[in-house]
Amino acid sequence: MSGHWEHFSHRADIGLRAVADTKAEVFENMASAMAAVISDLGVIEPAQEVTVDCEAPSDEVLLVDWLNTLIYEMATRKLLFSEFEVSLDNHRLHGLARGESIDQQKHEPAVEIKGATYTGLEIRPLENGRWRAACVIDV
Repeated sequence: MSGHWEHFSHRADIGLRAVADTKAEVFENMASAMAAVISDLGVIEPAQEVTVDCEAPSDEVLLVDWLNTLIYEMATRKLLFSEFEVSLDNHRLHGLARGESIDQQKHEPAVEIKGATYTGLEIRPLENGRWRAACVIDV
């Protein structure tokens, strides 16, 4: 037998956490945290606006759906987002994402995000009235 095989360590996940005053703001902050994995948000102009609507049976599933819908919109429209607005009605989300077309030299994208996962997923109110969310994204 010629050649060989081996195992190697591979970590293709990044954890995101956010805290905010409201549940809607924690959804916005999670989107910002995810977008910041790709590029510096300060160099992405909010020139184009994309509307996103999601509905799910729980806040946790809604958060994953929101993030995965943003990933889909970035991939299909070849955009990067830097600003987010969310309004919630029970487990229905209406969101706006603002950004611009990807420019490799300007944005220097670090990774391509494959998807938000259910690993480490949480969204809950804190004792001080604020909200906390977390999940892991696959890159």
